[in-house]
Amino acid sequence: MNHPRLTAARRAALHLGCLGALLALGACAVPVAPVQAWEKGHLAKPEMAFDNDPLRRGFLEHVYSSREAASGGAGVAGGGCGCN
Repeated sequence: MNHPRLTAARRAALHLGCLGALLALGACAVPVAPVQAWEKGHLAKPEMAFDNDPLRRGFLEHVYSSREAASGGAGVAGGGCGCN
């Protein structure tokens, strides 16, 4: 887009800024090393669960399935409709 107010110097600075932003985003996309087998035990601790109260989780799943008129679909593929 050639805007009359953008001088060549401003246009170059804008392109350079966009290039810098793309390079910064590219640096963030560096693949992370996979989790080793001995490190997976830390993720399985109860403190790492989203909802570590099984009674509350069961109640909320019951309310959700009653409200949605469907059962299942909370943790496995597919829902209450029978499709997978």
